[in-house]
Amino acid sequence: MASTSTPLTLPVLPLDDEVVLPGMVVPLDLSDSEVRAAVEAAQAAARTTPGKPRVLLVPRIDGTYANTGVLGTVEQVGRLADGDPGALIRGRGRVRIGAGTTGPGAALWVEGTRVDETVPEPLPGQVAELVKEYKALATAWLRKRGAWQVVDRVQAIDDVSALADNSGYSPFLTTDQKVELLETTDPVARLKLATQQLRDHLAEQDVAETIAKDVQEGVDKQQREFLLRRQLEAVRKELRELNGEQEGEESDDYRARVEAADLPEKVREAALKEVDKLERSSDQSPEGSWIRTWLDTVLEMPWNERTEDAYDIQGAKAVLDAEHAGLEDVKERITEYLAVRKRRNDRGLGVVGGRRGGAVLALVGPPGVGKTSLGESVAHAMGRKFVRVALGGVRDEAEIRGHRRTYVGALPGRVVRAIKEAGSMNPVVLLDEIDKVGSDFRGDPAAALLEVLDPAQNHTFRDHYLEVELDLSDVVFLATANVLEAIPEALADRMEIVRLDGYTEDEKVVIARDHLLPRQLERAGLDQDEVSLDESALRKLAGEYTREAGVRNLERSVARLLRKVAAQHELGERELPFTVTDADLRDLIGRPHHMPESAQDPAERRTSVPGVATGLAVTGAGGDVLYVEASLADPETGAAGLTLTGQLGDVMKESAQIALSFLRSHGAELELPVGDLKDRGVHIHFPAGAVPKDGPSAGITMTTALASLLSGRLVRTDVAMTGEVSLTGRVLPIGGVKQKLLAAHRAGVTTVIIPKRNEPDLDDVPAEVLDKLDVHAVTDVRQVLELALSPATNGAAPEVPVAA
Repeated sequence: MASTSTPLTLPVLPLDDEVVLPGMVVPLDLSDSEVRAAVEAAQAAARTTPGKPRVLLVPRIDGTYANTGVLGTVEQVGRLADGDPGALIRGRGRVRIGAGTTGPGAALWVEGTRVDETVPEPLPGQVAELVKEYKALATAWLRKRGAWQVVDRVQAIDDVSALADNSGYSPFLTTDQKVELLETTDPVARLKLATQQLRDHLAEQDVAETIAKDVQEGVDKQQREFLLRRQLEAVRKELRELNGEQEGEESDDYRARVEAADLPEKVREAALKEVDKLERSSDQSPEGSWIRTWLDTVLEMPWNERTEDAYDIQGAKAVLDAEHAGLEDVKERITEYLAVRKRRNDRGLGVVGGRRGGAVLALVGPPGVGKTSLGESVAHAMGRKFVRVALGGVRDEAEIRGHRRTYVGALPGRVVRAIKEAGSMNPVVLLDEIDKVGSDFRGDPAAALLEVLDPAQNHTFRDHYLEVELDLSDVVFLATANVLEAIPEALADRMEIVRLDGYTEDEKVVIARDHLLPRQLERAGLDQDEVSLDESALRKLAGEYTREAGVRNLERSVARLLRKVAAQHELGERELPFTVTDADLRDLIGRPHHMPESAQDPAERRTSVPGVATGLAVTGAGGDVLYVEASLADPETGAAGLTLTGQLGDVMKESAQIALSFLRSHGAELELPVGDLKDRGVHIHFPAGAVPKDGPSAGITMTTALASLLSGRLVRTDVAMTGEVSLTGRVLPIGGVKQKLLAAHRAGVTTVIIPKRNEPDLDDVPAEVLDKLDVHAVTDVRQVLELALSPATNGAAPEVPVAA
């Protein structure tokens, strides 16, 4: 602890917001009345006592004097650097201030006691370490300021008290911190306090220097980037001049192109980020080419381009009728869609919930019925752009969603490419052959189409390549397929299925006359007034030379006919103009390929022997006629049981077993010799064995064939049938009635037997087909046998009542 000594009487020299510590030498301005009064009082007192004039330097903070002051001696009185009078005063030691007293002059006099600040020698170990630490910190701070001479002076101080008071010169200390140092009388405690203050200041200085360095680096980087950009622009300008380009040709200035393009806000932000990456990358970097390709794709997309829909509903219907004969269901659905769009637009409901009223229609039907060409007609009727996307054989999921940009040769998906090709955000996109999409280790494209074709999701479709949201809600998607069962159930659920079941013979004649013939005349280099086809010739081409649901083979036959006429004319064998009639067809293109069963010689008909019945089926090419043949094995062979041939599926095999079981259990009731079924083997065969067959709809056909075989009664040539059979003899409903009746009409069948429950399906069958068919709706196999089997006496068709 510090001890006290002899009391002193000294004039007070107040220091406003300033602190002087022992050992410090400070100049004071004598123009201040209080400073001048204290110095003059000290000089007056020094005349009567030996030594230099002495004053008491006391800090005055906000008008309040400190409890401790510093004894100071007036070393010199003269002029300051600015010419004002001043005094040089040196601090000698601490004085504890006591009561006030009187003295010469106008100054305030007080009594005080000198504070003893000596530290015993030698210094304790902790104190020595503290001295060493303070000198190290002070040296580090002084070196940063370049005060090398002061460093030597600080290193030369050995006294603990003087070393602590030396921090009074530090400019970073506040007045309160200096007062705290002044009032700390213990030298060791004061040195600890000074060391802590210096340590805190150095830490703050390090943080400040780090911040200043970061700021300076940022400023330098901006200045360097600005300079380099200017240099780059100058280099590009020189290169353009060397290549003979104009000043305005800035093909590589992607930033200017992005800023000038009319892009959605999120797309613009993503594009500018890529531009930043491109500007930072070098010309040799492979990433630069990827970014350029991506930017080119984004800039080529028609983000805000839309075509106005033609809301002339009657005009649109006229376009569909003019370009396509038949297909009333499809044309009616397109007309409904346009009518709803028109009403929504008239009432300001064009965009609801961020989505527009897009449509997803799936056109399902056999080949050649005009599914693909219908898409172009829809686009024409709506006034929209048309794009066709062929999906047949696509097995890679990236074909739909696009590749990730990290892959070499990455491209956006086919949907994005279709929109870019259309140049509009609301085209008609035809997804052709959607049932031919496959899947392998590269993913399932059909699963990737789920989001594309879902009206509730496709307004935020995200392509893997673009990685920005794409609004597909205003796109009209048309999908085509031959077989509905080949489309995944989840995908089919997102589309509205519209079936195209094929054309009638009358419709084929109209299509051939109005569409196929003009097109093929042009391709054959003939004029319409040079060659014409009589309606009888067209009807015979459609009925006997081709047998299909669509019109492709019919068009090929017309093309072949016209080529033959053109060749004969060039050879000088035929004069033009020429009208082709049905009598000319055999000489031009040969004999017919398809002869109706009813038109053949009775001995050549398939049903000319017992055990053969005519059924109806649906294939990928539409409806078709299916024959069923049954035979009994010789009992001597011992081959009992049921044999099935014709590449049949499990369901059809079960139908054959059900038909056999029904006849075994109800044979006596039907007056059939069922005893033969126990000992002799039964063989049922479906001709065209290379074609896979399955389904339950041939059940009554197999029952009829077996009943004909057992009874010896022929099946009527003009009768075809379809329906599932149960063990009790009930006729159950089946599918594809319209396609089957069209096939029966094409084959020349006049009587058709269908299940009673399928009567509502007759509403979909064209009226001209129903007029030429005698359709019987039955509920029991007994009715089928009464209708289909001829009397056993002469094989003529019996007169039977029409079943209810």
